[in-house]
Amino acid sequence: MSVVREFMTTNAQCVKEEQSLRDAAVLMRDLDVGSLPICGNDGRLKGFITDRDIVVKCVAEGLDADRLTAADLAQGTPIWIDADASIDAAIDLMEKHQVRRLPVITDHKLVGIISQGDIARNYTEERVGELVEHISAKSPMAQLG
Repeated sequence: MSVVREFMTTNAQCVKEEQSLRDAAVLMRDLDVGSLPICGNDGRLKGFITDRDIVVKCVAEGLDADRLTAADLAQGTPIWIDADASIDAAIDLMEKHQVRRLPVITDHKLVGIISQGDIARNYTEERVGELVEHISAKSPMAQLG
């Protein structure tokens, strides 16, 4: 059975929880990504931030992206998966929480990210189709498009 570490992207970078939202946006631009894990100084996962979070929760509200920090947008308990978990477990977690990417953790530290795209490139078409269908069917944003 395939495990997450076989498919994940290993060069994942974090935005530190005390960094500004502008810093997070610059890092996203430089890495050409739309989201980043938020990590504490101890390297532990504190949350996940998206470019949409920055726009909707900061810019659209007229708030200062230089003053708000990544930690200000980290809400709730972060969803993650262990590097040795099965791909089916990752798919189930993505479907349950309607997310397209999951931080991958080993020994309490971020070691990668697994995305819907990573799975699509490496897994059966049927299972990937189910994943996309379940995430998109339940996603409020999918209904707007």
